[in-house]
Amino acid sequence: MSHSFQLAACAEMLWQDKPIDWRAARLREMGFDVGLWYWQPHDHDKLIATGATFTIVNGYLRGTLADDEGADELIATARETVHGCRRLGIQRFNLHGTGLNEKGLPVKPCEVVTGQMWLKARDTLCRIVELAEEEDVVFTLENLNLPVDHPRTPFAKAEDTIALVSSIDSPRLKLNLDLYHAQIGEGNLTELCRKAQPWIGEIQVADVPGRCEPGTGEVNFAGVARGLAAMGYDGPVAMEAWASGDSDAALEAFRAAFTL
Repeated sequence: MSHSFQLAACAEMLWQDKPIDWRAARLREMGFDVGLWYWQPHDHDKLIATGATFTIVNGYLRGTLADDEGADELIATARETVHGCRRLGIQRFNLHGTGLNEKGLPVKPCEVVTGQMWLKARDTLCRIVELAEEEDVVFTLENLNLPVDHPRTPFAKAEDTIALVSSIDSPRLKLNLDLYHAQIGEGNLTELCRKAQPWIGEIQVADVPGRCEPGTGEVNFAGVARGLAAMGYDGPVAMEAWASGDSDAALEAFRAAFTL
């Protein structure tokens, strides 16, 4: 029996020598939706002209979840982002446990997440839900890994993002379940997907180690795809990975892993 996922890829990580609108057009030609990290630097007219479907973008410019000033800034820049992306038709806006700098490191590093921080983070996400309802969009909260890419980031583990999102349990706040980060930090990916399933808004993939396309590392993504299909997941799966060589070939490897 065949099973279809909604396949997408992060344009910023592929065809590094090409303009972003060329990359979006090529993804559309190959049958993929387009994810973006950033919206501000790009010419939206050129992106729209490609005819591509844009699915997700970083949903804030600055801010944090767990302190008053940072939360206010997060809400304000999230609203700015939603308005700024309106013409691109993006419906999913991605959040992290705290703002990240250009190297992916937390703007407010954290050794211990306190109970007070948990309560504040949940309160901030409730405000995000109110914004999402006003604007008719969805926000996603992404898990990150601590050992390799994002040390000292609060609320980084998938178990943390699941706890926050499930406690709010709103269709306007979903999980961006990143299996690259989860494999490094937690593993047991199929069971993790099953636990997270009621709240998944998108699944992102890259192999481990190296953060390249499926088939370049240790993760059995074909097995993960079969597990997702068995539990009835047919939503977005996005490759957020560097190409180990040719970007077209990397995308075809991704497609093969998630074609059942």
